[in-house]
Amino acid sequence: MKVVGIHGILHDYLTAPQIENEWLLALQGGLDLAGKPRIERQDFTSVAYGDFFRPSGTRGASVPPLNAEDIEEEWEQELLLKWWSEAAVLSAANRSEEDELGEDSRIQEPDFQGRGRTPAIVQRALTQLSKSKYFRAWGAEKVLIFALKQVRQYLHNQELKEKILQRVTDKVSTDTKVIVAHSLGSVVAYEALCANPEWNVHTLVTLGSPLGIPNLIFDALTPSPENGLGVWPNVKQWFNIADKGDIVALEKELAPYFGSVIDQLVYNGWESHDVKRYLTAKETGLAVATGLFE
Repeated sequence: MKVVGIHGILHDYLTAPQIENEWLLALQGGLDLAGKPRIERQDFTSVAYGDFFRPSGTRGASVPPLNAEDIEEEWEQELLLKWWSEAAVLSAANRSEEDELGEDSRIQEPDFQGRGRTPAIVQRALTQLSKSKYFRAWGAEKVLIFALKQVRQYLHNQELKEKILQRVTDKVSTDTKVIVAHSLGSVVAYEALCANPEWNVHTLVTLGSPLGIPNLIFDALTPSPENGLGVWPNVKQWFNIADKGDIVALEKELAPYFGSVIDQLVYNGWESHDVKRYLTAKETGLAVATGLFE
């Protein structure tokens, strides 16, 4: 397939055919807006790995009944607090701009000092993030906690990581020219490309990527960064597209972390991290077309 898509967090019950139908329509729209030819169904495939995160032995719910007490790992707490801080910054900015599609203006800023993480602070972070328009759409704090755990598990569970990377290897072929990756999928795509320098992929397009989050993600990558700079993946061009209000993509620009990345900002409204809004952006269409037609 010429284009391979890699999804992000919380796709536990979506299979590759379902994702392909959704992504292809959105990407065709992005190509239309960019004034470029559409790709056909036979040119696109997706990597699905959400089934690895499906809870086992749980009846009556697709997500385990998680709460603040289940955020035990320091890593999970740190990322949660980073999301809270970013949401608070966006909330404060919108109090004056009054953008109806911007972040909720009621999110309070973190008011604690130091690095101590108490259960009360974790619960406060969850309470404030529940006001966020994006996280509120997830429906419950247990979903947010489940998302945190998925990111950590991919990075720090080597057996799981190898299974997910194998799914990518199974889909990338000698015809693959472009990889489009969203959210956690951008981390998966980056590590897969670095692990397979023989691939003939021309362009990487990352959407709403958390790759630039220091310590938690950037410094946990395989291969490890060298002298503060991430190893360049095996592509000729890398486009990184982020919404200014995307809380998951804490670092909107990846060029300072990886070198010659072409960073671009888009506006997705309050669904700032939504993959369909990213895929329908003109900027995404142009990036994909660059890899396919130039």
